[in-house]
Amino acid sequence: MRSGSPPVPSSLPEGDSAPADGRLPPGVVDGAPERSLGLYVHIPFCAVRCGYCDFNTYTADELDGVSRDSYPGSALLEMDLAATVLSEAGLPPRKLSSVFFGGGTPTLLGPEPLLRVLERATDLWGLTPGAEVTIEANPDSVDKDDLAALAQGGVTRVSVGVQSVVPSVLRTLDRTHTPERVPLTVAAVKDAGLDVSVDLIFGSPGETLEQWDATVQAAIELDPDHISAYSLIVEPGTALARRIQRGELPVPDDDLQAEMYVLADEAFSRAGYSWYEISNWAKSPQRESVHNRSYWSNEDWWGIGPGAHSHVGGVRWWNVKHPSAYAKRLAEGVSPAHAREVLLAEDQALERVLLGVRLREGIPKEWIDPAKGPVIAEFIARGLVDGRHALAGRLVLTRAGRLVADHLVRELT
Repeated sequence: MRSGSPPVPSSLPEGDSAPADGRLPPGVVDGAPERSLGLYVHIPFCAVRCGYCDFNTYTADELDGVSRDSYPGSALLEMDLAATVLSEAGLPPRKLSSVFFGGGTPTLLGPEPLLRVLERATDLWGLTPGAEVTIEANPDSVDKDDLAALAQGGVTRVSVGVQSVVPSVLRTLDRTHTPERVPLTVAAVKDAGLDVSVDLIFGSPGETLEQWDATVQAAIELDPDHISAYSLIVEPGTALARRIQRGELPVPDDDLQAEMYVLADEAFSRAGYSWYEISNWAKSPQRESVHNRSYWSNEDWWGIGPGAHSHVGGVRWWNVKHPSAYAKRLAEGVSPAHAREVLLAEDQALERVLLGVRLREGIPKEWIDPAKGPVIAEFIARGLVDGRHALAGRLVLTRAGRLVADHLVRELT
């Protein structure tokens, strides 16, 4: 499912060799007391693989030697490894500020295995007071009994993959739920006492502005605590990309996607939701996603699971892709990390800009080379950067600026 969680792509980037024992370099301790620690748990199973999806996910008949029943055991082994590696690196003990179960469709495992993983995380690190514990779910992958059990076990938030309420758009995306199922699921999440986030996708091939408006209005009527809305990206190698290449579906229109974003932002704002990251809106600061904010703020997190990415103190690494290889390494006492990169100071500075500019509060102007002053002035004149905030020393994107954020970052760095 597409959600607010960071993607676990089906292809892995290149990098340096990762140590077999997972050890981290000494520099990761620098500034660690000021950084939060989060845990991401990737559940690589789906009932049906959606045509647009480029995440590292599998249906039951695609795997040999790994099952939904055996997988949680491997995840627990990696969590034990994580606790050892973090401790041996000299990092200070830190409780988890957030735990995020993403996928895939985590709820296909059922509550008991998920809660077993959460219990181990709590035993190893503990949770900060009011820690956010999120689980992704599809409207047809969870019921009220599951939700009650998850809430009882410590889950605080459910991210529901709605994507659209238009049947033709759902068919294009290969989604398995019906529009009628969505309000029932959201109501069940609320009845269980859990916060609810609704995840949407806009710009699907053939989707009209009117259809997207219907989805936006339906999402608002659900009265969720949080809404994520992402433009569709056609990833090479996906079934959707092949259909477009064959001429079965039109190529998504960038200008139309921009119109869709503006429509959504205006509608969400009128309904009382405030944007805090380019693709995310919340009813209040207390309902913003703690876990996803940790990514954009370059905090520390450990990603559990095949293909999962991690970041600790300027070191990034990613696990082997296939669940069988992942399980085999852990069973042999070897780190599942496939490769890693140790970011140089200039790389970390670039990432701070790249990620921070996406947030409502923007970034300090001092993060930008003073020689870029004329560029900033041009952006203000074009209405892409807020002039009032710039005078106060921060670069904050306007709505128009959010539409071209990647371009602005390239010009500023």
